[in-house]
Amino acid sequence: MTMLRHTMLLSFCAAVSFTALSAARAADSDTTTPPVATETTTTCTDGKIWNEEKKECVAPEDMKPAETTPAEGTTPADDKAKTEEQKKTEREIDDKLYTAAREFAYAGQHENALRALRAAYNQEDPRILNYMGYNTRKLGNMQLGMTYYKRALQKDENYILARSYMGQALIEQGDIEGARVQLVEIRDRSGENTWAYRALLQSLGGERTTY
Repeated sequence: MTMLRHTMLLSFCAAVSFTALSAARAADSDTTTPPVATETTTTCTDGKIWNEEKKECVAPEDMKPAETTPAEGTTPADDKAKTEEQKKTEREIDDKLYTAAREFAYAGQHENALRALRAAYNQEDPRILNYMGYNTRKLGNMQLGMTYYKRALQKDENYILARSYMGQALIEQGDIEGARVQLVEIRDRSGENTWAYRALLQSLGGERTTY
């Protein structure tokens, strides 16, 4: 009976741990696991990105479709519908550029990552700003990298990935107290079961703050 209870307890703990980890991955799926290497880093050169539709490497700037002029005879309603469709296209392209930037960064190609990010339509997207900060920092420009992190948080103060990356940058600068402040901000906004919290906590040597 004791053995059965022990087995059930272990199973329950495993299930809880798995659920927590799954939740963290769902919340921060762009950072918990490294991106899978694609032709972008295994075949393409000179910062080009693999275009799955064209089956070829293209420059980040060429990911955008050629601009077209409004057709003669279109109505304001047509223009609005086109605008919504265009916004959707722009978001999809930005997603591809961001994904490529992550792949470049994990391959140590930070200049190429920045080039991909600069090609994005929405330069005020917190995730774009955050990753601009990360790659800029990795290239040695800590001050500019911090500026990008702050801009990301100005756009969305709840963007905990920027807080985590900023905290890690603060540690590199010797500002341990500032990093702890960001750890508390992450905890208070999203709890402790997130990649952002765990990554910064690990960088702080596993030391939790009590305030």
